[in-house]
Amino acid sequence: MNVELQKARVAFQGEAGAFSEAAAIQLLGDGITPVPRPTFDAAFRAIIEGAADALLVPVENSLAGSVVRVYDLLLESHLAIVAETILPIEMQLIACPGASLGDIRSVSSHPMALAQCERFFAAHPQWQRIAAEDTAGSVREVLGRGDKTHAAIAGRRAAEHYRGVILAESIQDNAENFTRFVLLLPTKEAAAMTNPVARKMSIAMRLAHRPGSLLAALEPFARHRVNMLKIESRPIHGQPWEYQFFLDLEAETPAPLEAALSEVRKATSQLRVLGLYPAARTA
Repeated sequence: MNVELQKARVAFQGEAGAFSEAAAIQLLGDGITPVPRPTFDAAFRAIIEGAADALLVPVENSLAGSVVRVYDLLLESHLAIVAETILPIEMQLIACPGASLGDIRSVSSHPMALAQCERFFAAHPQWQRIAAEDTAGSVREVLGRGDKTHAAIAGRRAAEHYRGVILAESIQDNAENFTRFVLLLPTKEAAAMTNPVARKMSIAMRLAHRPGSLLAALEPFARHRVNMLKIESRPIHGQPWEYQFFLDLEAETPAPLEAALSEVRKATSQLRVLGLYPAARTA
C-alpha cells in the first residue's frame, strides 16, 4: 500500500468506532487520521471539501447484499477504486462499566445490526429494541447517558473507543457475515498509482438498445478468460426502465481485461472503469 495513504485522512460514513473505521485501519494501518461523516453523501463530499485525502465505503455485505446508495454516489463522483478490504462483522453487546446482563432492559443499534442478532434477542425476550442511526453512535449515547439498564450493539472498536464493557461477544446469528469495503481516491490520483498485483476491475456499463446487446457485452470476457465475479443492475435516475450494469471482474493479468474491454465498448452505449486494484480475500 502507498506509504502516503498509510498517513492519510480517510473519510467514512458513521461515527468514531464504526465498522468502517475498523475497515480503514485494517486496510491502511493505525497511522491514518479517521474522518467520520454522518451520511454517505457527506462522506463523498469530504475530499472535495478538503477534509479528507481518501474515502473508504462499504459496497456489499455477504448477507444484506449491495449498498446501493454508494454505487449511485460513486457514479456521480470523480473518484476511483484503488484498494479493497473485507471485514468480518462481529456484533458485541456493549454497556456502561459496572453493568451486567441482568441489569439490561433495552438495547439500541442500527436496524440491520438488531436484525442480525435475532437468536440472541430470542434468549432475552424481555429486552426492548431501539433503532438508532449508527452502531457506534448507539454506543456513544449509551455511555454518555450512563444508564446501566441500557446497552448497544456494535463492533469491538466502538467498545474500546467509548470505553464500554462487552457483556456478550459475537452475538450475530450468522458467523459468515462479512462486509466488503473499497478505498476511493480522485480519478487522477488513482490513475497515477501503479500496483503490480492489481488484477481485479470494477466497471459500470449501459447497453445499446438492440437485441442481444447483453450477450454481446458479456461474451468477450469469457473469450479472453476473464472471470466475472459479480453482475448487478441498477435503474438509471431520470431514465425510467433503463438500467446500469455493475460488474466485478478478475484476470490473471491486466492484459486480458483491457483486451476484453476494447470489444465490450463496441456493444455498450457507455462504459466506465471504476477501478483496477488488488483483490482482497476473505479470511
